[in-house]
Amino acid sequence: MDLSKIKNRLESLQQKPGAKKEKVDYSKIFWKPKVGKHQVRIVPSKSDKANPFKEVYVHYGFAKYPIFALTNWNESDPIVEFTKKLRSTSDKENWSLAKKLDPKMRIFAPVIVRGEEDMGVRLWEFGKEIYMQLLGIAEDEDYGDYTDVTEGRDFNVEAVEADIAGRKGIKCTIRVKPKTTPLSEDAKQAELWLTEQPNILEINKKHSYEEIKTTLQNWLNPEDENGEVIEDTEEAETPSEAPWKEESESITAKVTEKKMGGKKAKTSEKFDALFSEE
Repeated sequence: MDLSKIKNRLESLQQKPGAKKEKVDYSKIFWKPKVGKHQVRIVPSKSDKANPFKEVYVHYGFAKYPIFALTNWNESDPIVEFTKKLRSTSDKENWSLAKKLDPKMRIFAPVIVRGEEDMGVRLWEFGKEIYMQLLGIAEDEDYGDYTDVTEGRDFNVEAVEADIAGRKGIKCTIRVKPKTTPLSEDAKQAELWLTEQPNILEINKKHSYEEIKTTLQNWLNPEDENGEVIEDTEEAETPSEAPWKEESESITAKVTEKKMGGKKAKTSEKFDALFSEE
């Protein structure tokens, strides 16, 4: 028996109906740019002094809220394994589905927002486009290490409403400031910012292998839900529906039939076959 899972389940059943978990103030952990202009400073990372950026891979669309891939903790992840199975075939549709199911990269950087220094260091989340720009500026010898505590550089960030993949969202543009400045004029304040920082992999809930596997199975076969789907209570600003869901069902049926040798079997048996050894 997995005693940790049993303990967690017991605690959830013992919780009184209507009891609410203590609400976390995520505004003190994450900085989400609002429409307008902002000035931010990227701070050297406490966990990795050589690199302020943390690349994190996230599964979207399988449950109500995003699921952080177990590969972030250097562990096996059932959805990643499933995409490998799809790519082990010569079917182009399977390869297309695998690409859609691959976890998406998000980047987190510790920042101080000018004018909001009292909030301390928060995590700024962004995608590949902003990430590439920030890496390019760091590589430019005219700018160099903009996280330097004594001679670093702030960034101007402008956020505007935009249509992103058919949905309204916030799009940011960045511009590095030409003048170098210290992180803070107060040495003690700067030291505090360097040591007190949120860690994205400690903040985020880490789901077990079996939890993610069950969620994947139910996502692929909603009519055969025989397990509990991951449902977090934290608020999130991500799509709750997967636009490729119907397509995946037909493709998965083809893959499972091949794995089972064309024999009829229960959906759960077919699904488990995908994770068995060749």
